[in-house]
Amino acid sequence: MTLSPAVTDVPGLLARWATERPDAEALRFGEVRRTWAQLDERVRRLATALRAGGIGRGDRIAVLDLNHPSCLELTLACARIGAANAVVNFRSAPPEIVYVVNDAGAKLLYVGPEFAAAAAGLADRTPTVQRIVTADEYEGWLAAHEPEADAAPVDPEGCFVQLYTSGTTGFPKGVMLTHRAMLAHSDNVAHSFEVDPTAVVQVAMPLFHVGGTSYALLAIAHGARMVMLRTPDPAAVVRQMADERITHTFLVPALLAAITRVPGVAELDLSAMRTMSYGASPMPLPVMRACLPLFPGRMHQVYGMTEACGVVSALGPADHEDPAVAHRLVSAGTPIHGCEIEVRDPATGAPVPTDAPGEIWVRSAQLMAGYWQLPEATEAAITEDGWLRTGDGGHLDADGYVYVTDRIKDMIVSGGENVYPAEIERVLAEYPGIADVAVIGVPDERWGEVPRAVVVAPEGIDEAAVLAHCRAELAAFKCPTGIDVVDELPRNPTGKILKKELRAPFWAGRERRTV
Repeated sequence: MTLSPAVTDVPGLLARWATERPDAEALRFGEVRRTWAQLDERVRRLATALRAGGIGRGDRIAVLDLNHPSCLELTLACARIGAANAVVNFRSAPPEIVYVVNDAGAKLLYVGPEFAAAAAGLADRTPTVQRIVTADEYEGWLAAHEPEADAAPVDPEGCFVQLYTSGTTGFPKGVMLTHRAMLAHSDNVAHSFEVDPTAVVQVAMPLFHVGGTSYALLAIAHGARMVMLRTPDPAAVVRQMADERITHTFLVPALLAAITRVPGVAELDLSAMRTMSYGASPMPLPVMRACLPLFPGRMHQVYGMTEACGVVSALGPADHEDPAVAHRLVSAGTPIHGCEIEVRDPATGAPVPTDAPGEIWVRSAQLMAGYWQLPEATEAAITEDGWLRTGDGGHLDADGYVYVTDRIKDMIVSGGENVYPAEIERVLAEYPGIADVAVIGVPDERWGEVPRAVVVAPEGIDEAAVLAHCRAELAAFKCPTGIDVVDELPRNPTGKILKKELRAPFWAGRERRTV
């Protein structure tokens, strides 16, 4: 199914379904039920509330919460008034939350019940925030405003959701996702994965991640029923698949591994599933073998990035189950509908031959508008002719399958979360006694890989104290799992740390890759 040519913005989607299917269920969250007409009315009330609070075109708000319909409703309301929702990674440490809220210049901060006390403590460090709305206040705030009848035209190129991705400078970058890009992604994914109004889409991944927000927008774009979970508890996820007759979902391999161990999972009726998508980190082959009987003919490995609104390539069921092409299981598949993928020389930008290594480049209508207030980083990432330089290394084979073999940007992918060593290195460099530092990814059976620090500390260190320092400044998944002290770090003649040498002992006999 494709979108109506007349629908060029997100508010147009709600208007369409509220008119065509007003009483059909649009969203389910626990005991909460919303029809398309109800969802549209709530979003129009929120649009009025945001305008009354002085929020308008080009402004940002922020949401700090576990998954909840309020975050999605606020994103849709921002889309209606030309503002944007900067969804905060709720796993972040307080300094990281402060950075994101201040970087976005958020005028309003919505906080869930688990974060209300923390947000109050951050109030004096987030000067742009004019109002904090708590979960307890939300329904009253919404009900106090009349639904907006008409809205000014929306710019399809306007950003309405801003998701943060870790940066090589040590600070996260705000990825500006537009109406046109998100709708293109929804169209391309629906074309490849058969999403239509009969679908039941599970949103289990966090909304601060494209695997959450983009998947939710996919359901809205095509009039599908959405079922959202507050947290991705393995037992709850798989039982919801059976109870709600879920047809489409996206999960990370660590969650799928846990699902295969849920007692009685093999007896659940999961036959409604059409597309079980997984990605964001490597899938161990034993986990894949355990998943195939649960979702026969339904497994789709996907490769993507925030800068492209989500998925750009996929490996379908046939390639998962045909022993004649078993080598493709370590690939990221082929480009989805509407996406082009090439491998270029990272130094010259010239295409490389088949099977030759290089940097993966992507071109599609679903690319970001750029990085928020970082024009130089945007220019470095997107070429004049519209190619996104992903920073991932890999190659294309003769059949057009893309293999992602390493990360040119030196990124660590841990349990589906992107971790940049520069962020951790910045925190460690501030610790007394550490003279030099490098952070690398090392293999981990559960998370694929995890960060580990290598430091130069002439007087030695108290490892427990250093790790406690990291936990106070960084989200738990970013904290090193261990620290090695060395006399000096290996460097090339220009002074660049040779992280490949540091990683080599840990990855000996293993294949390091991203999927």
